[in-house]
Amino acid sequence: MAKSSQAIVIGAGIGGLTAAALLAHRGYRVLVLEQAIVPGGCASSFKRKGFTFDVGATQVAGLEPGGIHHRIFSELEIDPPAATPCDPACAVYLPGETEPINVWRNPQKWQAERQRQFPGSEPFWQLMANLFRYSWAFQSRDPVLPPRNLWDLWQLTKAVRPDTLLTLPYTFLTVGDALRGYGLDDNLRLKTFLDLQLKLYSQVDAEETALLYAATALGVSQEPQGLYHLQGSMQVLSDRLVEALKRDGGKLLVRHSVDRIFVENGKAIGVRIRDLKTNEVWTETADRIVANVTVQNLVDLLDEKQTENLAIQNPKSQIPNRMRGYKHRVEKLPPSSGAFVIYLGVEESAIPAGCPPHLQFLYDYEGRIGENNSLFVSVSHPGDGRAPQGKATITASSFTDVRQWWNSHNNYEDLKRKYTEEAIARLSQYFHLTPETIIHVEAATPRTFARFTARDRGIVGGVGQRIPTFGPFGFANRTPIQNLWLVGDSTHPGEGTAGVSYSALTVVRQIEARG
Repeated sequence: MAKSSQAIVIGAGIGGLTAAALLAHRGYRVLVLEQAIVPGGCASSFKRKGFTFDVGATQVAGLEPGGIHHRIFSELEIDPPAATPCDPACAVYLPGETEPINVWRNPQKWQAERQRQFPGSEPFWQLMANLFRYSWAFQSRDPVLPPRNLWDLWQLTKAVRPDTLLTLPYTFLTVGDALRGYGLDDNLRLKTFLDLQLKLYSQVDAEETALLYAATALGVSQEPQGLYHLQGSMQVLSDRLVEALKRDGGKLLVRHSVDRIFVENGKAIGVRIRDLKTNEVWTETADRIVANVTVQNLVDLLDEKQTENLAIQNPKSQIPNRMRGYKHRVEKLPPSSGAFVIYLGVEESAIPAGCPPHLQFLYDYEGRIGENNSLFVSVSHPGDGRAPQGKATITASSFTDVRQWWNSHNNYEDLKRKYTEEAIARLSQYFHLTPETIIHVEAATPRTFARFTARDRGIVGGVGQRIPTFGPFGFANRTPIQNLWLVGDSTHPGEGTAGVSYSALTVVRQIEARG
């Protein structure tokens, strides 16, 4: 039976769409507002000259039976998208090396590979495997982290098992701490390999990444889990969710932005919407609001005057203090990274024989990870729907400091051209890139991501999985404002389509628990 309440979802990234589709399927009237022209956020796609490019995300986890996407698609009664396992999940090239470190999907092959590549490191890897096993089982029982009321705490308690408690001593450790414990902190190749992998998944390197998060990030690519390459494009994932949303009576408005969340007596009551096509502005009320935005964007959506008004209206209320504390915590976060991405449509002859679908390059040990010194590369497969016959796509991304792209003293177009030329030169060391084999070139910067995803300054990947921002210490889905939830990569369990889908499921369960 349909519920009388209405839910508004701000943002149609995978987290927002998942929450919206699940709510609609469970009987809520749902309105989704997306400022871009297509849904999907950083997991959307675009077309150029017959090529289809994935905007940001190029791999999907959680499609296996029991995985988060499989669970959600089963509840929504829609077919999961066609996909092939990534094997190896990634081929990693360290500076000056012509043989890659292959992260195989088969656990035995991966064990043999890492023992050959990093002699003497197996005790460290066994620790990571054990932590992954315990943590993955814990996460599969749908704990709520961090808990913010008795219901949340009960869900967390129900998910705990004796093996979960074995992870507690490692809750306050980083990967760097573990390496030192095993006497591996001076192993440059191992440390560099971990830095590359963890920067990709946690936004920070081994020295800062929370150990329990790293165990999941490094273990999820092996069977029976795995990373998958979608047939067609990443857009298929959001298209399936939109299909389910509309089938169940939900509504999606693209090119509609939200610039204010209204709060009254400590409760979110509605939003101010702007139609970006007509510039019409109006207010929509709702009993429940789900914000699929960064935590930085969420703070901007809450008018500071509302906090002061709440304090005047009810001097005994703790909500104004909580809102101030929330804002202060966000302001104190370390700077988040942006991404520079280059999209190439090429002749198939530009791709070396036997090229794996995903590669990672570091060019100089002395340089930082990012700024074109490291590139994460995804290559299309023949027949996967991303390129015409005889052609291929190459998408290469590098972390970048967002500040330089917004600095008024920099010439933006010159900086973008410089990064594009550097990236092509780097990629040409592996791919056969010449004026004859390159058909299309396009680049995206933090400014591009800010324009098309509305993420604060174009940042990507959440808040970084350091100890103070991971799991029990992270940002909760519940906010200091009643009836307002946060979903996406700023919350547990972090970035990636699987991570934000877990986040969405948590929010839906919390909304359902309220009745």
